Amino acid sequence: MSSQDIPEEKHLPSEQGDAHHAGVAVADDPFADPGLPAHKPRIQDIDDRAAKRSERTVAMLFTVSMLATIAFIVAYVAIPVDKIVFIWPFGHVSALNFSLGLTLGTALFCIGAGAVHWARTLMSDVEVADDRHPIAASPEVKAKVMQDFADGAEESVIGRRPLIRNTMLGALALVPLSGVMLLRDLGPLPEDKLRKTIWAKGKLLINQNTMEPLRPEDVIVGSLTFAKPEGLEEDSHDYMQQIAKAALMIVRIKPEDIKDKQELEWSHDGIVAYSKICTHVGCPISLYEQQTHHVLCPCHQSTFDLSDGGRVIFGPAGHALPQLRIGVNDEGFLEALGDFEEPVGPAFWERG
Repeated sequence: MSSQDIPEEKHLPSEQGDAHHAGVAVADDPFADPGLPAHKPRIQDIDDRAAKRSERTVAMLFTVSMLATIAFIVAYVAIPVDKIVFIWPFGHVSALNFSLGLTLGTALFCIGAGAVHWARTLMSDVEVADDRHPIAASPEVKAKVMQDFADGAEESVIGRRPLIRNTMLGALALVPLSGVMLLRDLGPLPEDKLRKTIWAKGKLLINQNTMEPLRPEDVIVGSLTFAKPEGLEEDSHDYMQQIAKAALMIVRIKPEDIKDKQELEWSHDGIVAYSKICTHVGCPISLYEQQTHHVLCPCHQSTFDLSDGGRVIFGPAGHALPQLRIGVNDEGFLEALGDFEEPVGPAFWERG
């Protein structure tokens, strides 16, 4: 094969190297560092009135965020959960959900928009290139970082723009309240519902088996009778909530066998009324030992002595069963002389 049959090769690496060493110009390096463009000042950098306008704009956005957060809290408290309204173009929607979404979205958007506008118009926009350095910083690098931080704080103008600083802090401080308000959905506020029952002075003790008012002669020594308050019917919408606090155990003990003085004073001819709700986790007590006057909770075996103020003698229950003060009305029926003096059932964190 002759030399003419060999195709001509151009730009071989060796030739490029020779050309480079010979000073011949070659194509530009596509990975060359183009450098940073020249910095162009913004209007806020040269016009103080424009800077003031930007400051007021940022402050206005932060203020709107604060107002939106307050509106979120007001809507959450004031608007009923089941209220439906028509809003074009969404149609019929929940007034509460729409209000919460609109106000919370506005609060978060205004904080973000204010921060972006602040950074783009008032903070320094000079681009700085820095070489990579080892992870373990040298003292010189540490000093430089601290200096850069101080310069950044100075360039953010937060010290010289108290209006922005104060409104931003106010917006950031109020927004978390939205999350705190959502804790209300953990359940209805208990108020004093855990401390009171529907027992009141003059309410008759109704036998839960016969649904008739109890007379003293209906309760014999050694028997256990369950009672409920007069007026509490099983078809009531809140029957389960009320009976869970108001259920009673009625037993008759010989007066000379009652050890606790207050228990004797609150009884009628040896008839005592105690809460049926165990003070451990709220199980209904149903087992009675007539010889010892002990009652046993079937859930965790907490045992109470009904002849000694309902005190705990065994098990995990933390305190005695509450006693209801009873008497007899003019018609000869057993009646309550008030509500329980202490909350019934298990202890709770704010129990007095």
